[in-house]
Amino acid sequence: MTRTVLLVIDAQELLMNNNLYEFDLFSANVKKLISEARNSGVEIIYIRHDDGKGKPLSKANDGYDIYYDFAPEKGELVFDKTVNSPFKESGLLEHLREICVGKLIVTGLQTDYCIDATVKCGFEYGFEIIVPKYCNTTYDNEYMTAEATYSYYNDFIWNDRYAKSVSLAEAIDLIRSR
Repeated sequence: MTRTVLLVIDAQELLMNNNLYEFDLFSANVKKLISEARNSGVEIIYIRHDDGKGKPLSKANDGYDIYYDFAPEKGELVFDKTVNSPFKESGLLEHLREICVGKLIVTGLQTDYCIDATVKCGFEYGFEIIVPKYCNTTYDNEYMTAEATYSYYNDFIWNDRYAKSVSLAEAIDLIRSR
């Protein structure tokens, strides 16, 4: 039997704000998943992005920590990364393989950057990827609105290719039945 893990990607203080698409819904949904995972004994793993020295999103700066509403509890792991994929040189892949994880529930920021890399790389590494609706988000960019970006990836690019897009209720059921 393989294990399920909840990944919370790049939900860092500096990035978490009302400019994100459906911020309130996203925040409430991720908090529910974290609570359900803790109550069900499903491991939660947090990922932080470090852009490097001199950049706003850096270990040395305020805002680097996990968003206070999602903050890890004692014993919950945090992996730091320097590229979009959390699997590259962070120790995450080795940890997941060591504890026999087969399914990843992916949440966090940003849909078009690190969530996309997590979904696709995780798929390539053989994990079953679950993407709960409105549990990832992003900002408007010069090419697309955040809403269009969210729909493009969640409904068109990932679903039934790299991942299974599910409702929040379905994700909670998966956690409870782990």
